Amino acid sequence: MRYLVILAAAAPMLAGTVRAQAQTQAPAPRRDSVQTMRAINITAEVEDRSTVKPIQQLTLPVTVSITQRRAEETVNLVDAEDAVKYLPSVFLRKRNNGDTQATLATRVWGTSSSARTLIFADGVPLTALVANNNTVGGPRWGLVAPPEVERIDMMMGPYSAAYAGNSMGAVMEITTRLPRKLEGQIQQTQALQAFDLYGTRRNFMTSQTGASVGERFGNFAIWASGNYQKSNSQPLSYVTAGSTPSGTTGAYPESNKLNAAANVLGASGLLNTHMMNGKIKAAYDITPTLRATYTFGLWRNDGNSGVQPYLAASSGQPTYAGQSGFASGAYDIDQRHTAQAFTLRTDTKKTWDLELVGSTYRFNYDQQRSPVSATATGTDFSQNGRVAVLDGTGWATLDLKGTWKPAGQISRHTLSSGLHYEHYALKNTTFNTSDWRDGGSRSGVFTQGDGKTESKAAWVQDAWYITPDLKLTLGGRFEDWRGYDGLNVSGSTRVVQPTVEGQKFSPKGLITWNPSEKWAFSAALAKAYRFATPAELYQLVSTGTTFTSPNPNLEPDDVTSTELRAERKFQRASVQLSLFQDDVHDAIISQFNTLAGSTQLYSFVSNVDHVRARGAELGFGTNDVLVRGLALSGNVTFVDPKTLAMSGRASATAAPDAAIGKQLPNIPKWRSTATAMYRPNDRLTYTLAARYSSKLYTTLDNADVRYNTYQGFSEWFVMDTKLNFRVNENWSASGGIDNLLDRKYFLFHPFPHRTFIAGLKFGFN
Repeated sequence: MRYLVILAAAAPMLAGTVRAQAQTQAPAPRRDSVQTMRAINITAEVEDRSTVKPIQQLTLPVTVSITQRRAEETVNLVDAEDAVKYLPSVFLRKRNNGDTQATLATRVWGTSSSARTLIFADGVPLTALVANNNTVGGPRWGLVAPPEVERIDMMMGPYSAAYAGNSMGAVMEITTRLPRKLEGQIQQTQALQAFDLYGTRRNFMTSQTGASVGERFGNFAIWASGNYQKSNSQPLSYVTAGSTPSGTTGAYPESNKLNAAANVLGASGLLNTHMMNGKIKAAYDITPTLRATYTFGLWRNDGNSGVQPYLAASSGQPTYAGQSGFASGAYDIDQRHTAQAFTLRTDTKKTWDLELVGSTYRFNYDQQRSPVSATATGTDFSQNGRVAVLDGTGWATLDLKGTWKPAGQISRHTLSSGLHYEHYALKNTTFNTSDWRDGGSRSGVFTQGDGKTESKAAWVQDAWYITPDLKLTLGGRFEDWRGYDGLNVSGSTRVVQPTVEGQKFSPKGLITWNPSEKWAFSAALAKAYRFATPAELYQLVSTGTTFTSPNPNLEPDDVTSTELRAERKFQRASVQLSLFQDDVHDAIISQFNTLAGSTQLYSFVSNVDHVRARGAELGFGTNDVLVRGLALSGNVTFVDPKTLAMSGRASATAAPDAAIGKQLPNIPKWRSTATAMYRPNDRLTYTLAARYSSKLYTTLDNADVRYNTYQGFSEWFVMDTKLNFRVNENWSASGGIDNLLDRKYFLFHPFPHRTFIAGLKFGFN
């Protein structure tokens, strides 16, 4: 921009010079003028364009991106998180529309590792580092309305000092926009899933209405959005038993992932939800280079989970046959959460820029109620039950960042630094109740798992252009962490956990070389430490089908990450190859085992001495090759994840060395995506996309021998399609099909079958 201003100011002078020289020697000055113009244009600072964005992005070596328009054209968007569905080496664990547990899997970490990926919206964390699981640890996607998303950028690996060790999987930065004038939109989306598995043959509907409006009044801009979704999910779980209850019929013979008998007695987790969220974002330009922004978000979820018995008594009437799984699969849930964020950010495009980001998220009311048992005859539940309460759980974060360019925009050094503070509190008590439908009729504590974590960090990083084509980035991060106020209660047993502390320093290094416009190379090496979350340290869960045992003595993940990357650009295509490795000591890994005297699984966490994941990622993209308007993109990722050393046991029954050399849990060896988008004109786009994942194990000793079964993780291949039509400047319509081939597959839960999606949007600006 600095050079463009100089060019604009010099334009009359240049024009006069050209006219004077043209009178005596016409051809040469024209060539000289063109050369001069080209030289000035080339000096535009392409690398520094990120300075107009949050400083958070300045420290993000982006490896993959997607814009709002591309997402709208290629993805059947229902929830905001759907936009990342086809990003390379990423898997979005979204079991149903409105899923509150839609975690991300990256190329070296699975879906049960929510705390190994950081997700931000304009520098405000959406990641719930209160846990590292698929339940309370799910990202808070509802704080971002799809219409306000401008773009999404991702970095694979912990290669920036600006981020905590939780970036060991990936960092995602969502950039939202503010209105320049009055604008708004309203959108209606309908989805219909045709589900057919075991004894459940039904259509499940989702209806969603979203609206947003924004306006700018001089230096003040405001954006408001709201969304209401009513969804009905397919069965998310099943009631199973090693044998069919006496005197009943209707069970489906089946085996579990360990190849033990697990006859399917009925469906549960038939979730019906009414979900609402609202958001207000206000920004004020205090000066032309200083902006303050405040955001308030409200999220409400009112739902219930039903069950469907396949069993029938001798009379032919449906029955629960006294199976406790029917009781744990039926529950009512009521959740009300609020979030606030404040940012103060400069954009001087000069020597200094600063950014302050503060945020809070609070579970104001969060309760799940369920019965204790099911009747032996008929389809009734006991009146007594339990209520799991998360009221008061939440977190607060604060970041102060700054950048310094000694010579302004043309500086060879960009020094960035920052201070970070975060506080996470888990309050999780399950009460006994005399009436499970009345959460207030409590008769004592069944289990309790409370605790807090706190982190303070300081970091510094320098991006140095050794030459115009060679950039070296070096940085380091120091973190001071502690876990405290831990309390566990189970029945009459009460344990006050000791305070634990840790201090770690993480060096980072990244070098990039751009020898020409066609080639780009980079090499990265980084150390990172991920400290345990409050849930891993203290949470006791006994809700529904989930039973969790914590570990208050966990050491942090200790990872050394490396990556080599090369990119070749052609006139209408690009190819990118990455070689990567994560070498981890004391890896915190969650495992499942059976409770004593039953087939009920529970989860426990422990440190695994030494694991390693190495692999390669190949990606490509084309535009207008062979057919004008046709864009092809895709990627293939191969990972070899292994356990190298383990002093403990992989399970209660396996030998101590049973996991050595085995494939790490929850990480597939192969994963790929492919997208073909055809745009015959500016109003119409067709998209056909595909996703593939090889099978994966859920146990350290790879005891899984059956994959495509409930609680197993099968190999799967899914195709989706979408048509998007812009009727005019205001109206657009879309229609598509997810899981076009109607593949029936399990990723612990049964995933959606063929689903039809239609959308209609009206917008103005």
